[in-house]
Amino acid sequence: MSIYSVLVEPAFFVTGAVLFGLVVGSFLNVVIHRLPKMLEREWAAQCAELAGEEPAPLPKYNLAVPRSACPGCGAPITAMQNIPILSWITLRGRCASCGIAISPRYPAVEAASALAAGFCAAHFGFGLAALAAMVFVWCMIALAMIDYDTQLLPDDITLPLLWAGLLVNLGGAFTDLKSAVIGAVAGYLALWSVYWLFKLVTGKEGMGFGDFKLLSAIGAWLGWQVLTLVILLSSVVGAAVGICLIVFAGHGRAKPIPFGPYLAAAGVIALFYGRDLNRLYLGLV
Repeated sequence: MSIYSVLVEPAFFVTGAVLFGLVVGSFLNVVIHRLPKMLEREWAAQCAELAGEEPAPLPKYNLAVPRSACPGCGAPITAMQNIPILSWITLRGRCASCGIAISPRYPAVEAASALAAGFCAAHFGFGLAALAAMVFVWCMIALAMIDYDTQLLPDDITLPLLWAGLLVNLGGAFTDLKSAVIGAVAGYLALWSVYWLFKLVTGKEGMGFGDFKLLSAIGAWLGWQVLTLVILLSSVVGAAVGICLIVFAGHGRAKPIPFGPYLAAAGVIALFYGRDLNRLYLGLV
């Protein structure tokens, strides 16, 4: 039996995707935590330069440096303490050095990344579409969590994701190239129009430019045909969650609620079931 025949075996491919998804999930936790801080440093340096000041010297900080450490005591996290999910379970959700609680969100992101990768492998089968779908879903997870924490959708993720969608669809992985290009343009203009209409009527900003770029990226990956579905799904879920937060969690009406997580969730749903849901919607209409 050849290596290729083993790789394309569904059970092997799905299992491999899940295991690799665990590793990627661990990396996504680093991205979610560090990328906003890296952007803040960059913006502070730019502000200092514009003011004619020398940027304050800071230690090197990126996705690789410094080494991961406990936020409470600063103890370095060893390789054995960094095994996705298993380390958190073994340590009972606490730092091995100081005993401070470690958020369950870390293993949750790892599990979500692994399950998403396995589902992509099972849904699309061995090939470019499955691998590309994994990248798309992993980016959606990272963007959703960053926006939830900071109300930022970094260009460092949204713009490469947009171009990657166009490249992937050169071969028609999820839609034809024409639909992908129209989807990228229409996705941006759709929310851009809503933004300016809302601002003209209320004098306030209803969403950030990162939302435009995220919907544009989704359009580039999945085509213009799913944009209506994505907007409807994200709006309905976002409104429902927002009402629940205000009524049950005491969330202030004036406090903004990030829209990115709902766009990301709707994009993932559309990736797998967009065509079926479109047919159902058009049938009902």
